[in-house]
Amino acid sequence: MRISNVKNGVNFKGGLNNKLLLKSLETVSNHPASFVAGTTLLMSTIVRPLSIALTPKTDKENKKYAISDSVSSGVIKFAISELVALPVEKAINNINKNPEKILNPNTVKNLKEHGKTLIESKNYKFTEQLIKNSSNLITAIPKSMIAVALIPCVNALLFPEKKSKNNKKLTNNSFGNLNPVFAPFNKEEVSFKGVEKPVMSGVKKIFDSKILQNYVKKHSYNDTNIVRNMTLTTDALLAGSFALRTKKSRKIKEDRKNPLIYNKLITTAISILGGYQIDNLVQKGTKSFIEKFKQANINDPKLDKYIQGINVVRPTLIFAALYYGVLPVISMFTADKADKLSKKSFNSDKNA
Repeated sequence: MRISNVKNGVNFKGGLNNKLLLKSLETVSNHPASFVAGTTLLMSTIVRPLSIALTPKTDKENKKYAISDSVSSGVIKFAISELVALPVEKAINNINKNPEKILNPNTVKNLKEHGKTLIESKNYKFTEQLIKNSSNLITAIPKSMIAVALIPCVNALLFPEKKSKNNKKLTNNSFGNLNPVFAPFNKEEVSFKGVEKPVMSGVKKIFDSKILQNYVKKHSYNDTNIVRNMTLTTDALLAGSFALRTKKSRKIKEDRKNPLIYNKLITTAISILGGYQIDNLVQKGTKSFIEKFKQANINDPKLDKYIQGINVVRPTLIFAALYYGVLPVISMFTADKADKLSKKSFNSDKNA
């Protein structure tokens, strides 16, 4: 369907004010962490395993562990992000109904712009996006710890062995005792009753933080890069934590640890270094699109929401394609070769 929308002498076609597009962007703006987590789940359980499987001239066992890591990480990232993100997003949406009455008067004064309501002010919108996107960042290390613990279990489920070394069929006990891993999530110990008020109170305190308000005033002009910067910081934390936990793991075979670590570090390093450049190029290329989009929806009261949605979708899809689609082939091949070289060097020194 082609839509023609003439405003200020400019003719726009192609559905820039298509209802489905606008509703999707608004939804992404309201639930940015969920969109990021959902994209990660899809890419890590389908696209990345396929890329790893298709990598030529690499050890089959290393591939199996890399695929298990991808699936385990994707599922855990999604589950924990949603546990944290959904209550936070709901609390913010409740605050947005009447922020000037709920928040501290000094907060309203600091974030409000002249001639605009609080919710229309750029500083407030930037603060809102910071808090919504922070759930992936603050849960990075716990997610990594649980994902590493589950790699042997996922590996056994995806690539089951018919018999163990003792010629006995593998049972669930072969996965080890996972109770410590899931202890925080046992139904008997976790109650979501009454969670809303504490989360609401916590989010309100974050809004009222003077440190955050001062940061927002200095950096609200850079709101187009907030998701990108937080995504890359999260990836760096995940990679560092993953390397440490994998090295200490008693369940992962020793000869599979280094390839896993190399793979994760190489992928993360390239995605951080290359991701910035690619995102900057895409930003330049999309400036014209965003200007046309603004003109096509200039009278829509939710325009700022749509722009926020675009600023979430753009870096998320770019880094997902890079991290889960392209880089696994490069990192898998490089990690495999690096592991073989290190083993060869170790054996040479040992025999010398």
